[in-house]
Amino acid sequence: MKNTIFTGAATALVTPLNANGVDYDSLARLIEFQIEKGIDAIVSVGTTGEGSTLSDKEHKEVMKFTVEKVNGRVPVIAGTGSNDIAYAIELTKYACEIGADAMLLVTPYYNKATQKGLIESFTAIANASTKPCILYNVPSRTGCNLTPESAAVLAKHPNIVAIKEACGNISQVAKLASLVGDDMDIYSGNDDQIVPILSLGGKGVISVLSNIMPYETSEMCKKYFDGDVKGALKMQLDLLPLIDSLFCEVNPIPVKAAVAKMGYCDNYVRLPLTTMDEQKAEKMYALMAEQNLI
Repeated sequence: MKNTIFTGAATALVTPLNANGVDYDSLARLIEFQIEKGIDAIVSVGTTGEGSTLSDKEHKEVMKFTVEKVNGRVPVIAGTGSNDIAYAIELTKYACEIGADAMLLVTPYYNKATQKGLIESFTAIANASTKPCILYNVPSRTGCNLTPESAAVLAKHPNIVAIKEACGNISQVAKLASLVGDDMDIYSGNDDQIVPILSLGGKGVISVLSNIMPYETSEMCKKYFDGDVKGALKMQLDLLPLIDSLFCEVNPIPVKAAVAKMGYCDNYVRLPLTTMDEQKAEKMYALMAEQNLI
């Protein structure tokens, strides 16, 4: 059995931006908020962190800043995947050098690789890493789906220890769990499927919701692991309207607006993303108010 990077909730943290670039003062406050509220790990520069629109310099600086600010208090998982595998290897080596605890490797987007191509690509990146790697399967964004059979092959690699599964297909996750066994931890990549994936042996969630509700997202997992399945399920179902609202436009548009409404950063996203539709935002803010977030 491989070592588990974290159990519970990891926040796929937004990257605060403004017209001048990355807002590091806001990023520092967000990191402190997450740790104070008991988050179990932090993901730097993932999808929610707008990694695809950051420059190479910004990407590396945000990862380094996050590692230094967290200072070992919780694991930091660096988003180092790319559709350019040579660049993914470069980012991964850099993240290892600066002290990130693990890598998050998204399936190569746009290229639409074959399963053979996915296996060889992830193997090449994992070979270059001195830290554990979490695969990230999100076919709705990338145009390709890492099958359970391919994941099972990759699970044999000593550096590939987990997968963030955001395929949305519970049957696929069940098959994945049956094939990988103890060779690979499974994390939910969808906030509306936390408890279902825990029930299949999942170790937790890499979450968007936890940007605004870190304690509650972690607590949902803790309740489940402590045997309070009904309590965890109640939290999952009670939070579904807010979770749905956080995904009513493409992530991270709504969650950036939500974090901004809580006063932690500007509501600023880079093109091709645009700020949230006002009517949808007002509905989300009403749901946030019900949870005493604003």
